[in-house]
Amino acid sequence: MTIEERIRDRKVGILGMARSGLAAAELVLDRGGMPFVSDSAPADRVSEPIAKLQHLGISFETDGHSDRLLACDYLVVSPGVPLNIKILQRAREAGLPIFSELEIASWVCPGRIVAITGSNGKTTTTTLMGEILTAAGFDTHVCGNIGRPLSEVVGRMTADSIAVVEVSSFQLETVSLFKPCIAMILNLTPDHIDRHGSFETYKKTKYRITENQTEADLFLLNHNDVESMTDDPPTQARKAYFSAATDDVSIAFESDGYLSTRDDRGVQQVIRCDEIAIKGPHNLQNASAAVAVATQLGVSIEVMRRVLTGFPGVEHRLEDAGVVAGVAFVNDSKATNIDSVKWALRSISTPLYLILGGRDKGGQFGELIEIGRGKVKEIIVIGEAKDKITTALQESFSVKVANTLQDAVSVCFGQAHPGETVLLSPGCASFDMFDNYEHRGRVFKEAVQSLRNGKSRDEAVSH
Repeated sequence: MTIEERIRDRKVGILGMARSGLAAAELVLDRGGMPFVSDSAPADRVSEPIAKLQHLGISFETDGHSDRLLACDYLVVSPGVPLNIKILQRAREAGLPIFSELEIASWVCPGRIVAITGSNGKTTTTTLMGEILTAAGFDTHVCGNIGRPLSEVVGRMTADSIAVVEVSSFQLETVSLFKPCIAMILNLTPDHIDRHGSFETYKKTKYRITENQTEADLFLLNHNDVESMTDDPPTQARKAYFSAATDDVSIAFESDGYLSTRDDRGVQQVIRCDEIAIKGPHNLQNASAAVAVATQLGVSIEVMRRVLTGFPGVEHRLEDAGVVAGVAFVNDSKATNIDSVKWALRSISTPLYLILGGRDKGGQFGELIEIGRGKVKEIIVIGEAKDKITTALQESFSVKVANTLQDAVSVCFGQAHPGETVLLSPGCASFDMFDNYEHRGRVFKEAVQSLRNGKSRDEAVSH
């Protein structure tokens, strides 16, 4: 069976009407398949997707997943759809294959795929890598878990194109033939335990990024990451390493204050580490990862240096949200696990007020005690995880509960002094109170903007 025959004239059930589900449906339709889209939400909550599906002439259902899905040749799940829901259990019992949107898009991708996964830094590294490859003249498409599905871009790609794809563990759960020419694991720390059940299962899911690679492909690992180096994931691909420190094996690494590369020509200095625009030890690892890939693809040092000195980072990741009355606000809404919060705390040198909370993903908040001691003046908790966080941290820090994120910002501003920082670094998913982490970050920045717009400190506190 050819790749095209996997879609053409096939009945394809797609679960989820979010962006990846719609992109998958349109891809199936364009390739001669018969998509059917199913969403558990009521119709009035998905009116925009319904309008698009109706315009395209694609069949759909809302308010739950019916047996119509079981009449399909296979199913495609959006990342946010849990694999243990009843309809998917029945599909497995019936022998129906279940794939991710990433998987079916990869079947028809004409160009090369560079895939990046890991617990932290995926979006920053994916974006930075895309900037470098674009500056080097490649037809580059940045996509995947970063927001734009691979299904959305494959139709615009050619054999010379490169898709730089951020890949989540949710997407990797249901891959089958997905085969990037370069695959990378940035790091591994406990995350999404609520979905995967254990750290070991989560790691094994991440390792699926390389399971179809051959010796013609490249698999990159972080030489500084304990879990990756301990497990040494099996692969048929050529294995190489990047590092934020000096070692004798990495193809991109730090040495004598420079980010350098190593290849057949020897060691070459790319840029002084203090000239890299994105700061912090975690971002040095991200920059090293991007440089490792760029070097393998023949990008010049001049191009890498130019992009690294100008790349500002990504929105909602340690983003400067402004200064009000001498108090700095930092939007780290993308920090949805404990390790991300640790990196944020390491990156800020001033005393700070920390906003934590949201939907718990199985994180161990007690891990923040040591790194936060002497730096965190108070913790404000919000969302579903507020009780768990309070129990874990109240003996080590002053912990207060706020009903909304806006209230949390006001409480912090009312207590912070000039020269101190208010940090939103939730350590949790956003779905209890917000559409996604971007929505949460925007609400935080709007709350800061309301302070900047002339409210007195007393007015801000009473808000």
